[in-house]
Amino acid sequence: MLVVALTGGIGSGKSAVSRHLESLGVPVIDADRLAHQMVEPNSPALMEIQAVFGDHLVDTMGKLDRAALKKIVFDNPSERKRLEAILHPRIKQAMEAWLKAQSGPYAVLVIPLLFETGQMTLADRVLVVDSDESLQIKRVSERDGLSREQITQILNAQVDRQVRLGHADDIIENNGSLEELIQATNRQHESYLEISAKRV
Repeated sequence: MLVVALTGGIGSGKSAVSRHLESLGVPVIDADRLAHQMVEPNSPALMEIQAVFGDHLVDTMGKLDRAALKKIVFDNPSERKRLEAILHPRIKQAMEAWLKAQSGPYAVLVIPLLFETGQMTLADRVLVVDSDESLQIKRVSERDGLSREQITQILNAQVDRQVRLGHADDIIENNGSLEELIQATNRQHESYLEISAKRV
């Protein structure tokens, strides 16, 4: 089975592409969703986060204060690395176990921080969803209500766009309408079906 890692900067359109591929019947797993599941109350990852970053990040119901943690890690790159050291090995392990249970021509791993975490080895091909930075900022501002400064901070924490494109096997450009993005995703889907068929 062909394994594709799907990545891209914040607001590039990764989620729209992954949702459409799922609607086509492609098995898709998302690293961000896994990260959310891993910090449920009483989970080993949450207990480790609490031990490393402090009890104040967990409320009386045992839930993680995501906003407070996000502020800590975005303000300090070394703290971000400490958080990644807790979560990313667990995410990788969960993805590997998930892949073993899949069947079909190909599967997609959505990994926003693919290059930052060195997880390229999980996949046969890297698919980058790319967008102009001005569009990324506009989309994230409308979607999340963040300031330009906050969005720029997130963009700066991610790998440089040119580095991402330089490591891509396949690129979907998302500078137009949603319909154009869907059509481009359909073409990429057909391409992966062809590649997968040749591997058998």
